[in-house]
Amino acid sequence: MPSITTRDGVEIFFKDWGPKDSQPIVFHHGWPLSADDWDAQLLFFLAKGYRVVAHDRRGHGRSTQVGDGHDMDHYAADAAAMVEHLDLKNAVHVGHSTGGGEALHYTVRHGKGRVAKLVLIGAVPPLMLKTDANPGGLPIEVFDSFRKALADNRAQFFLDVPTGPFYGFNRSGAKISQGIIENWWRQGMMGGAKAHYDGIKAFSETDFTEDLKAVEVPTLVMHGDDDQIVPFADSAPLSAKLVKGATLKVYPGFPHGMCTTHADTINADLLAFIQG
Repeated sequence: MPSITTRDGVEIFFKDWGPKDSQPIVFHHGWPLSADDWDAQLLFFLAKGYRVVAHDRRGHGRSTQVGDGHDMDHYAADAAAMVEHLDLKNAVHVGHSTGGGEALHYTVRHGKGRVAKLVLIGAVPPLMLKTDANPGGLPIEVFDSFRKALADNRAQFFLDVPTGPFYGFNRSGAKISQGIIENWWRQGMMGGAKAHYDGIKAFSETDFTEDLKAVEVPTLVMHGDDDQIVPFADSAPLSAKLVKGATLKVYPGFPHGMCTTHADTINADLLAFIQG
């Protein structure tokens, strides 16, 4: 399988499809998933002539189930190692949820001269955790409950999340797809429990405020206003205000997993931003 080995010996699996001389789009997946979560986007943009790249975060999917380094600094450095290996330039970086934090941190820390545009979808920045400075965040007890559920019965937890809040399948009138639920479970269970456990701290307690202020490329912030995983009010509008010149696009009634449930809408808006 195609992979690169990081400086600390972690093998990072990646997909690299499409013409090597076309503009690359790099996709950063959410917790606890893999590059497979971008299937609907990879195939769409491949058909439009783009070079599409997506990797499995360390400890996730087909990458090494290493016991350490599950933090945003390592996530961004791993992405940078892949980008440098493939020598990607003028790239659009698209991140969903935890991957939004990763794409942002990569862009600011490693992406100068390589990143053309940035897209944050249902993303965790600026900060998910409730603090004195972030009173609208979620209390630590919410994330402690995630950790407990994962440690007690990860397989059941990874059924409960997609069956309920992730795709909005717990909403009245929702069109439920068993295939989507099982695909989420499959991706999650491919990864390592340690990476997933530590990743909860990474996505909930990392403060991206300074990263957002430092972005120098055109940025699109996309978020569903019925996101039950990363609540809208304390994420997208705040991020869009902190990024100079950012565009905020809100999707009424869309869930956290809208890239899958509403792929046609999301793909069209992504294409318009990339081509704009």
